[in-house]
Amino acid sequence: MNRRLIGFSLVLAVAAAGWITTCGAWQLSRMVAGVAPLEPRHFQRLTLITLGTGSAYENPDRRGPATAIGLGERIVLVDAGRGVADALRAAQIPASQPEAVLLTSLLPENTVGLDDLALSGWLDGRSQPLRLIGPRGTRSLAAGLAASHRPGIEARARALGLATAGAAFDALEIGGGWSEARGELAVRAGALPGGPIQALAYRFEAGGRSAVVAGTGWAPDALVDFASAANLLTHEAVFLPTPELADELGLDVDREQLRREAALHTSIEDVGGLAQRAGVGTLVLVRLRPPPVYDLQLTSVVDDDFGGRIVVAADGDELTP
Repeated sequence: MNRRLIGFSLVLAVAAAGWITTCGAWQLSRMVAGVAPLEPRHFQRLTLITLGTGSAYENPDRRGPATAIGLGERIVLVDAGRGVADALRAAQIPASQPEAVLLTSLLPENTVGLDDLALSGWLDGRSQPLRLIGPRGTRSLAAGLAASHRPGIEARARALGLATAGAAFDALEIGGGWSEARGELAVRAGALPGGPIQALAYRFEAGGRSAVVAGTGWAPDALVDFASAANLLTHEAVFLPTPELADELGLDVDREQLRREAALHTSIEDVGGLAQRAGVGTLVLVRLRPPPVYDLQLTSVVDDDFGGRIVVAADGDELTP
């Protein structure tokens, strides 16, 4: 019996050692993956990556609004919300690889990650300013960020022998109708009027495929026209109870505040009809508020009005239009 116990104990000890070794190797691999230099990513075809699918409100499971568009080694971001540099690392994209950021508006949730992105990309090897393209006020935003970080940037540049140009922004202010060809990737902006701040949507086209990224919900008719027949539309989906429903549920909320919020956003009850009117093939739901526990909570509502493909996006999803 003692021999059996001793043998069994040895087996357990070997198994435990193997488990510890395996866990240690996994942890080491994970740690290295989080800090090792990344090679530029290459995309064979037009690809959209939902880097951050959260909203203006904090959420540890969803980063702030940010979307990447990739073709070849060319990567453009739409908005730069909370944690955008971390989101790029998770997507295996070097922080220095995005060559431009297109802002849908200057609402804070779209811009709070800009300094993180610029400075992380600088340390990752970017030697030229990061292009920042957006509505009126974009130049002032870029100048303010540069001024606030100037002492630290100059100190680090002196210490490490780096050129400060790589930490700077090259800002351009645009309106609806702006367009640009970036190699095989064409992009144009569409105005979304009627809200409290100037807002834009962006349409990307390459190889006969198209993707539209929008950040606001206050100009549905303009967005329907701009996104007409696109293969893919990325748009918000927000659940806001009506004042009547809030009363039924016994919610202690400000009825006027609910009305104000509803005027700024596209609800899950309306987003399917918007996509159907635009004739898009795939509707990608982002800026989710509140985030669903199950995708069916959203898709079962949206598919009442939309007959195409519905994607309830998570951070890091990659889609080809």
